[in-house]
Parts: sequence; C-alpha cells; structure tokens
Amino acid sequence: MNKPMDIQIVLIALAIGLAAGMLSGLVGIGGGIIMVPALVFFLQYNQHQAQGTSLAVLTLPVVILASYYYYTQCIAQGHPIDLRIVGLLAIAFVAGGYLGVRWALKLSQEQLKQVFAILLIYSAIRMLEWDQWLLQWLKKS
Repeated sequence: MNKPMDIQIVLIALAIGLAAGMLSGLVGIGGGIIMVPALVFFLQYNQHQAQGTSLAVLTLPVVILASYYYYTQCIAQGHPIDLRIVGLLAIAFVAGGYLGVRWALKLSQEQLKQVFAILLIYSAIRMLEWDQWLLQWLKKS
C-alpha cells in the first residue's frame, strides 16, 4: 500500500527528480546513480522499490527535451548523434531491462544493494582512471 503523500514527501520527490534530471542532462546519468540511492536514503524505499521506481520514470518521455537539445547541438557542432545506434541500444535496453529485472527480483535486498554498490564503485574507479594505478599498487604489494 502506498503511504499518504504529505508536502515533505512531495518536495523530496521533486528535489530527487530535479537533481536526477539536471545530472542526466549534465553528464548523462540519473536513474541508477541518483534516483535509486536518493529514494533509499530520503524516502526509505527498499532497493527493489527504488530500482523499480527509477525504471518506471524511464517509461515516460522525461528526457525528451534534453535529448532533443543534445541532438540539435551535436548536429550544429558537426558531431551528430547516430539515431541508428540509439535504436539498437533501445532495442537491447528493453531486452536487457526485462532480463535484469527478472534477475534482480531473485536477489535479496542485501544482495541487490551489494551488486549496486560494487557497480558504482567500479564505475567511479574506471571513470577516474584509478584502475591502472590500483593494478600497479596491487602488483607491488
């Protein structure tokens, strides 16, 4: 059963959505990295609820304006977005999303949180290019 939505919950949800939307537009992230932890920490959602809510947001055309703006700006800069790749990614995303949800629902809350956290840590290490440094450090130890 859904909890009643008081003004505090409405404001928190709007703030989470705004932050996720802004970061999505800024660096192409949002649902998984921003919304899921925020829903868990600020609205006390469990991991399954948070991930399901994040996916549900994607079903709506919430990023159409940001996508359109990127599309037009990339064309203007001479580096257009390849809509064929977008189509292929979307098809695979639908299939992968279905398979991922089936797998996630078989995991406990704790296991799912651990998988999620490991993925975030791994992504951060790779994005900061610390992976090579870490491998060298491990070889020395």
